[in-house]
Amino acid sequence: MPTKTLSPLSRIALAFLLLLALGDRAQAQQRGFALDHLNPAERGSEWFAADTLDLRGHLRPALGLTGSWAYRPLVARDADGNFERSVVRNQFVLHLGGSLVISERIRVGLNVPIQAYADGKAITIGDTTFAPPENKASLGDIRLAADVRLFGEYGDPFTIAAGLQLWLPSGDRDSYAGDGYVRVLPQVLIAGDIESFVYAARVGVNIRPKNEAFSDAFVGSAIQLALAAGFRVADKRLVVGPELITQTVVSKGDLFARNNAPVELLLGAHYTLPAGLRLGAGFGMGLSTSFRAPQHRGLVSIEWAPGMAEPEPPPPAPLPDRDGDGILDTADQCPDQPGEPRYNGCPPPPDRDHDGVIDSEDSCPDQPGEAQYKGCPPPDRDQDNILDAQDACPDTPGVVNADPAKNGCPLPKDTDGDGIFDDQDACKDAAGPADPDPTRNGCPKAFVEGSMIRILDQVKFKTGKADIVQGKDSEDVLIAVLQVLKDHPEITQIRIEGHTDNKGNAAFNRTLSQQRAASVVTWLVKHGIPSTRLESAGFGPDRPLTTNDTDDGRQQNRRVEFHIKN
Repeated sequence: MPTKTLSPLSRIALAFLLLLALGDRAQAQQRGFALDHLNPAERGSEWFAADTLDLRGHLRPALGLTGSWAYRPLVARDADGNFERSVVRNQFVLHLGGSLVISERIRVGLNVPIQAYADGKAITIGDTTFAPPENKASLGDIRLAADVRLFGEYGDPFTIAAGLQLWLPSGDRDSYAGDGYVRVLPQVLIAGDIESFVYAARVGVNIRPKNEAFSDAFVGSAIQLALAAGFRVADKRLVVGPELITQTVVSKGDLFARNNAPVELLLGAHYTLPAGLRLGAGFGMGLSTSFRAPQHRGLVSIEWAPGMAEPEPPPPAPLPDRDGDGILDTADQCPDQPGEPRYNGCPPPPDRDHDGVIDSEDSCPDQPGEAQYKGCPPPDRDQDNILDAQDACPDTPGVVNADPAKNGCPLPKDTDGDGIFDDQDACKDAAGPADPDPTRNGCPKAFVEGSMIRILDQVKFKTGKADIVQGKDSEDVLIAVLQVLKDHPEITQIRIEGHTDNKGNAAFNRTLSQQRAASVVTWLVKHGIPSTRLESAGFGPDRPLTTNDTDDGRQQNRRVEFHIKN
């Protein structure tokens, strides 16, 4: 674009611009290109752009997804480099990829970029319009790759490989997701581990068949470079460190010109979980204001890259054991007859009751016993399978108990049959679930106690209102009261009382407590209890259970009670 023929707006220099030309518009429109200059590493790498060259295994796969968000990757700037407008403001690309190590040295890979979102604003310079992405979402240029390891192995101080990448023109140029041309990139890759220090680098030439101008920049064949260095920590599962990525267009002889050489610095971390699952995250920024360098970039990744198990050593050659009794012939006094170690490899002497005590030493040779009792059964007078020596009740059959004072004694009484013994049951006559609170242990949510239906938890109301709070807490309490009334038809009359604390106007509290009690009556009637069995009353703050001087006391005084009248 010759500067002398443009209006004063020609002072605006675009760092990154591209869209398809529109046929019959009054002004020409600049065509687009593959804007994102991040070239992600093949799956299995522990860097975002560089490659750790893990080419181990035979038919070893790796699959993963990397999300890359770039902020202001294509902007218009004035002649002084000041920002004017974002032609592409946000660009979010998902890189879905996989790789396959074929045979220790050779790896093939596939990367499918999906531009999930992009936006921006148009700008016109002279008679050329640079438009924002036509589609927010579109497919990018699919990348095929092959790499060959030339020297070294994964984890060595120095490993080198050569590779070739090829892009298919599957992306949408109008959306800044595709280049419109087949591209190839021959490259050289190195990586290494020096104790906990790790590094990687790759350099290649991205060959594009056609060079195109975009404002005062070019899109064409370019040298691409990625450098990474960091540390492998946390039992070698975490790799963390910075990465530098850059490229420069070489087709115009304008090497490292400002608008043709974007430079980005990333700080990332990759953590490998068991079973080969690897998570990554990173953040970066552009170090230059040149073409294609975003102001900020965010990265996340997840992939499955199974590791290589160390080969198990071959089993040792078996030592001679002719009779197969596990005792080597050199120590077996009966090498041709299976025996036992305590008899030096010979069969044991006669043991009629098979209790392990030979008949010559067995005081009860026809009754299985124990060696400590000379082959006789241990004493157990009450036959509860708890020896008298450990039985606290040796003459009464009982059960095992961790408490020595209760071991072998009968279980304590459980009146209500709820599995909680009476000595620990807060409600001995009403079956309920276990609870770590000793005052609630073994108690149901509602039960008859004297002249009341007791409830463990309170019905909850909206603040300052008689509306029952919807939800499981209040619902469970009311359902429990409902079930008690259904199970006890002999209860013909019940008074539901509402009570409050002493905060606020006493007359208002009495009215509110009456209304809350009436709300409970309404709920029970709606759920099948005849209204003739129910009445309500409100006493406000007049009948406190405890002091109103503390929060806990006031909370106890705000309650609903169920009194049995008949």
